[in-house]
Amino acid sequence: MTVPRVEHDAFGPVGIPADRYWGAQTQRALGVFEVGEERFPVCLIHAFGLQKKAAARANLRCGALPAELATAIEAAADELRSGHFDAHFPLTIWQTGSGTQTNMNANEVIANRANEILGQPLGTRSPVHPNDHVNASQSSNDSFPTVMHLVSVLELEQRLKPSLVLLRDSLQERATAFAAVIKIARTHLMDAVPMTMGQTFETFARQIAHGIDRIDAAMPRLLALPQGGTAAGTGLNAPPKFDVFFCEEVGALTGFAFTPNASKFEGMAAHDALVEVSGALNVLATSLLKIANDLRWLGSGPRCGLGELKLPDDGLTSSIMPGKRNPTIAEVLAQACMQVVGNHATITLANASGNFELNVAKPVLIANLLQSIRLLADASSVTARRLVRGIEVDAARLAGNVEHSLLLVTALNPILGYDKVARITAVALERGITPRAAALSLGLVDEETYDRIVDAERLARHPEGATPDAGGSVNAP
Repeated sequence: MTVPRVEHDAFGPVGIPADRYWGAQTQRALGVFEVGEERFPVCLIHAFGLQKKAAARANLRCGALPAELATAIEAAADELRSGHFDAHFPLTIWQTGSGTQTNMNANEVIANRANEILGQPLGTRSPVHPNDHVNASQSSNDSFPTVMHLVSVLELEQRLKPSLVLLRDSLQERATAFAAVIKIARTHLMDAVPMTMGQTFETFARQIAHGIDRIDAAMPRLLALPQGGTAAGTGLNAPPKFDVFFCEEVGALTGFAFTPNASKFEGMAAHDALVEVSGALNVLATSLLKIANDLRWLGSGPRCGLGELKLPDDGLTSSIMPGKRNPTIAEVLAQACMQVVGNHATITLANASGNFELNVAKPVLIANLLQSIRLLADASSVTARRLVRGIEVDAARLAGNVEHSLLLVTALNPILGYDKVARITAVALERGITPRAAALSLGLVDEETYDRIVDAERLARHPEGATPDAGGSVNAP
């Protein structure tokens, strides 16, 4: 058994596993917060590496750190950012509401690694001290919410939006492929008037495009960082321009235009910007859930359902019914959306749980937001690649549906009036014949007039005779 090393902090000695880079405060927290198993995703840990590197650079520019220490901290922070120390963050999300323990975990790992780089053993806390140097000009109260913003921007821009663009474009491609395929619309789950299958998929594509737009609309508030507010928002112990230098450095490292929050108090006491983003994700989840369910219904069958769409085979089947094929990808997407809707409720309550100058539900808020982003990103990508791209139509079934649809004769309303057209549909339904046969048998219209007016393809089109495309950002690259 490995003999633990001993570190000392303000409260005395602490035994720590010899091969672990965390320090005394993290070890103490392990014995205090024995709640749950949920841990932060590694993207948040990596974002701490980004934040500590930018802080070291800003402190060097402010004269708050000597060059030798700043360089060692940067190098250690780079390793943290690259994933080298993922296994050295043992705490769950169930900790102090400011995220202090995870901030200290990052400070301790970076300090120990920086000291190692400078030729000192783990646990020395010298020449690099986790609080005095790695956490210089900072507090958990401004660093953790800054990391919340950093990781949210990175995950939204680098993970979620590319997946949504892929899904949007896949849906639009199917819309183009099905532009000439006539089907019967359904309202209240019942037969309605003609439309095209392309219009169905254009609707889906537009919903995703609007989802991307909503994320973009929230981005300016996410790019405003509270770093520099330190303990309560006043900036105590932070040198002049530290916040400006920090944003310049983190912008140079990421390529995003981060700026200091004009009110550090607002950025630490409340996380409205994150709730705004979660709201956009909540809308997106409802859009995706609707799309998933429509695809499931339109592809139901193959013989006893609607069967208008042919969904691609995923190679899976039933445990008891040989050869049965289920819309598994759509079901995965639906379940992910359900989780996101639940996460939004948690995020909403967490943001409302601040007291005076500090929100004290930061860990649960960001953990849920990051899960929502990851779920929507992964589910959207899988849906685009494994479901949408392989969808085909059952042309014969759609043609049969159109031929026997009762509500085609709605087009006769202007020349016959509502009541006479209602009589046509009633007779067609009662006798089990087409509405065309019913109209002719009643002598209400001649063949030429019926065929000219009740033209399903013409009725499915825009009044000007062209199907409108999805428009706006749907067709954007």
